[in-house]
Amino acid sequence: MRSSSPVTENAQIDLDQFIGKIAQAQVSCLLLDYDGTLAPFSIDRGRAFPYPGVVPLLRKIMATGRTRLAIVTGRSASEVLPLLGLDPTPEVWGAHGLERLRPNGIREVPPLRAEVSQALAEAGQWLTDQRLEHFAEYKPGGIAVHWRGVSEPSAADIRSRVLEGWFPLTENKFTSLLEFDCGIEIRVAGFDKGRAIRTIISEMNSDTPIAYLGDDATDERAFKALGTRGLSILVRPQRRRSSARLWLKPPADLVDFLSRWVKACGEIVPQPAASSIVRELTDGC
Repeated sequence: MRSSSPVTENAQIDLDQFIGKIAQAQVSCLLLDYDGTLAPFSIDRGRAFPYPGVVPLLRKIMATGRTRLAIVTGRSASEVLPLLGLDPTPEVWGAHGLERLRPNGIREVPPLRAEVSQALAEAGQWLTDQRLEHFAEYKPGGIAVHWRGVSEPSAADIRSRVLEGWFPLTENKFTSLLEFDCGIEIRVAGFDKGRAIRTIISEMNSDTPIAYLGDDATDERAFKALGTRGLSILVRPQRRRSSARLWLKPPADLVDFLSRWVKACGEIVPQPAASSIVRELTDGC
């Protein structure tokens, strides 16, 4: 990518060293958030398709057989797969890690406590009573309210009402509220993207190169869980404070990064010359 933004030497070194590890490893691990990372946000969630060029590169990465590729998303697993259109399908951790869909089609979701089911039922009824159900997304172990595309005053009003209405439902300690870009979710306590990342790390050899790419506040738990074990990358148009080590601007920087991953795995694709596709994040979250 050609960019007027300054590129720090340390950031480029970190990226180059990591790509070198992928080239030397028998197996690497690529973990990707979906909305805001692989795909731009869309008011119509059913049309939030990946950035151009992303899907063909993911296909090539999977085809080399040298990368464990997993999507870690706030959506349900069944919702994200049709948008990706990958065949064979990748591993997907849905609902912020509560739901696990393996490549062989086996779906794993822990049973919900009665207190959680009751709280979610009351949260759904509250939305109906408040005539806010059209903002809702129902998913395994949670309900999210989205206000993307709504005017700023209306969004502030919805957020305030939902916080006030749902907060009492978290007093059972088995449910919690999770805020994300343009939304809030009531969900099972104790499950988040950080927990999913820790599980994946525990299943990999200690020397396996691992990268996690994400964009919003829910991905911070994944960045922190990965820590120095792998490469954490913030993917979004504007820089923000983050625990991630590097920053990519989509879509061009993202495509460049995936292209380099493909080449490191042995599949030759056009690669930009030492371009400024990465910017270092030095201030922690």
